[in-house]
Amino acid sequence: MAQSEPLCPSLSFDAALARGAALRAQLSAAGLFADQILHESDSHIPAGATWRISPCPFLISQEQLAFFTALGPQLLSFYRALNRLYMDSVKGGQPAWVARYLDQGKPEGLIMFSRMKRFRDDLPAVIRPDVIPTQDGMVITELDSVPGGIGLTAAMSRFYGDLHGPSSDAYRLVGGPEGMVRGFASMLRAARGEHQGCIAIVVSEEAKDYRPEMTWLAARLRDAGLTAFCVEPREVHFTEEGLRLRTEDGDQAVGLIYRFYELFDLLNIPKAELIQYAVKKGLVAVTPPYKPALEEKSAFALLHHPLLRPFWERELGAASLLHFTSVMPRTWLLDPAPIPPSATIPDLQVGGRAVGSWEPLQQAGQKERHFVIKPSGFSELAWGSRGVSVGHDMPQTEWAAALQTALASFSHTPYVLQEFHKGRLFDVEYVDEPSQSLIRMAGRARLSPYYFVLDGRVELAGILATVCPADKKILHGMRDAVMVPCAVRTT
Repeated sequence: MAQSEPLCPSLSFDAALARGAALRAQLSAAGLFADQILHESDSHIPAGATWRISPCPFLISQEQLAFFTALGPQLLSFYRALNRLYMDSVKGGQPAWVARYLDQGKPEGLIMFSRMKRFRDDLPAVIRPDVIPTQDGMVITELDSVPGGIGLTAAMSRFYGDLHGPSSDAYRLVGGPEGMVRGFASMLRAARGEHQGCIAIVVSEEAKDYRPEMTWLAARLRDAGLTAFCVEPREVHFTEEGLRLRTEDGDQAVGLIYRFYELFDLLNIPKAELIQYAVKKGLVAVTPPYKPALEEKSAFALLHHPLLRPFWERELGAASLLHFTSVMPRTWLLDPAPIPPSATIPDLQVGGRAVGSWEPLQQAGQKERHFVIKPSGFSELAWGSRGVSVGHDMPQTEWAAALQTALASFSHTPYVLQEFHKGRLFDVEYVDEPSQSLIRMAGRARLSPYYFVLDGRVELAGILATVCPADKKILHGMRDAVMVPCAVRTT
């Protein structure tokens, strides 16, 4: 229903409508929002790039900000420990099945490339978890080191900051209006290191819907004095001296490749082998690193595995491990290998009973399957909420079929089973342009903080909130969602 009193602090009804219209205009002008039915001439705007625009950021508390501020360094520690666990497993210092699981379904050439000594300590320089606020606290459902939304969050932070106006004393944006651009630029400079040349943000065809936001971001980086370009893979040229780009200012050497493409997609990327060769020879830097083991959802399963608890306690500390196991849902790798008759699947219960195979889970009733099935990392189905099955939201026959498909896919595309956690409800509002009204909506939120790593330090640059209608089980960017940057209430 239409609301006469906006939720946004210190904002009148008319001011809220005006702000919504201004935000829509700015996002459309930037090529980030499909303001009307698309025509062929609108090819620079990704199809479906629409959402509900709110005049107000998503407000979080000081306590929640403290949680997110502390989370960044904690996640970097988790990545560092995961990297060590994998390499120790390869060398025999940890169980061999750890590396086998993390390597499952990956091509041998990529595995060997990722294990090269020169990359041994390389970690993601961008960390973005997806965090669901629930009645019982925060829950991290995903970890992404090749995330979309960097440019979009940067643009919205700037646009909301520009229109802050009379609300300036009521809240402040997390990271500030320029936090995303500034943090991304600092991370890129650090990742480039001693290499000379420009920065190429290479966006694959698979990720083409994100090209407009990265193009916008590259322009802002140039405004800030950093020579950066958003390009397609085929625009990168190889020479004996290194990689080069042809730009409006002439031919330029490339000092850093920002990899905006998934590792499963390498065979479809022109020049992919030449880029890897240049990285191998030290002719160019690259981030995120070519380490598929660090992009696996099965890492959550390893965190909860009882046999690995001594390792995690040693690497993270007992207090940090307790924190991680409370915010990361229990997860199991769907391995179809037979389980000995006297064994059970660790911590998995169906109807309050321990199980020794996946069969009871297939037969479980709706109330007993508050689980999610997800493809684990190295797959075109592993991003954008594709390939996800929510157990209590589907008929039993479909659930059993999804579980059987996941188990049958283990050799080439491993899947994980993860506990489902229901998000708590929030009231948000958006501007309905046709009726010129504010609509209040009860929805469930996914909060996506963006962390940039600079020489071992972690900076929280901004948080994107995606609030979906209450009946949606999978929370992601969609036409019916409200998408806004997060801010902290100050009054």
